[in-house]
Amino acid sequence: MPSDQSLLAVTCTAPVNIAVIKYWGKRDEELILPLNSSLSVTVHQDQLRTTTTAAISKDFTEDRVWLNGLEEDVGQPRLQACLREIRRLARKRTSTGDGDPPPPSLSDRVHVASVNNFPTAAGLASSAAGFACLAYTLARVYGVEDDLSEVARQGSGSACRSLYGGFVEWQMGQRADGKDSVARQVAPESHWPQLRVLILVVSAERKPTGSTVGMQTSVQTSALLKFRAEALVPARMVEMARCVRERDFPGFAELTMKDSNQFHATCLDTFPPISYLNDTSRRIVQLVHRFNAHHGQTKVAYTFDAGPNAVLFTLEDTMAEIVAVVRHAFPPEANGDKFLKGLPVTPVPVSDELKATLAMEPAPGGVQYVIATQVGPGPQVLNDPDAHLLGPDGLPKPRLAA
Repeated sequence: MPSDQSLLAVTCTAPVNIAVIKYWGKRDEELILPLNSSLSVTVHQDQLRTTTTAAISKDFTEDRVWLNGLEEDVGQPRLQACLREIRRLARKRTSTGDGDPPPPSLSDRVHVASVNNFPTAAGLASSAAGFACLAYTLARVYGVEDDLSEVARQGSGSACRSLYGGFVEWQMGQRADGKDSVARQVAPESHWPQLRVLILVVSAERKPTGSTVGMQTSVQTSALLKFRAEALVPARMVEMARCVRERDFPGFAELTMKDSNQFHATCLDTFPPISYLNDTSRRIVQLVHRFNAHHGQTKVAYTFDAGPNAVLFTLEDTMAEIVAVVRHAFPPEANGDKFLKGLPVTPVPVSDELKATLAMEPAPGGVQYVIATQVGPGPQVLNDPDAHLLGPDGLPKPRLAA
């Protein structure tokens, strides 16, 4: 067992991000360079976060990693790429010798434990939060202060967007070495305080076609994907950044929905086709359009990633009504009191006129639960030693054991 003095541990949290201009398809599989730029909203860590502890000690004999209490294969290529990249940056920092204290010995092995407070691999951007948290925590342990886009990207492309709070763009870059493929903040989390995010969990199962394989097939077979990346996304990035800067909700909402629909159209254009949406997802789309039509303006937007779960964007003043409408269309089966998690939302009735416009037969249990949240900050360091997921022996604390 390492002595406390020989163990250096750091614990951080990182957020989930929701892309409103989607990333789908790589121009370089190895460096994880995207075919197009993307733009996302960082979700508040009070509701969705990954927590990671990284510890290094000269007494450790090998690198080890635990996810949600279960030990994972540390030889996983993407994990190895992150570790390799952070150690390379730490070495570079030592050799430049800026008079900074030397980083911990680079020959020391690292133990990493990570937990998500939401379902892993269920289309809730768990890999983005996970690899952003890994990169950020390892950087703190190794004393690396460089831009971490490249490190996080090695793990999961969209992870580089979780390195910042607020609204973030991942610039695709032009260089073959990917040095200009970086994440940048478009606006901080304080910029649009009225914006709210609702995550409708349709299924917490693992998805049938993982994103990595899905993307590869789309790049190989979808002509629509190529057209989207080259002809459409550049102007959409400019327009979305404008909507965010000007807090133009109808513009933001409409473009968010169109881009989500186009992403899923490229999935259907893939051969053989990929379908991430299910019947409940399609009912949610219908619900949102009918809700907006009833109000004569765009008050809610939907977006879907590579899975059936919906993310809705709305403003604070519409939050209660759209939650009531979701509850009306998808009555909770057993968990009425646990149906809504996260930010408190005052219950309101759904008017008979609105019910008539929706004209939807209720589908009980279609939505398992709803997480109400808002825009939030980037990764945080937790200074409380009790927050460490690893004990003084470098092993997961008992509460994490599976």
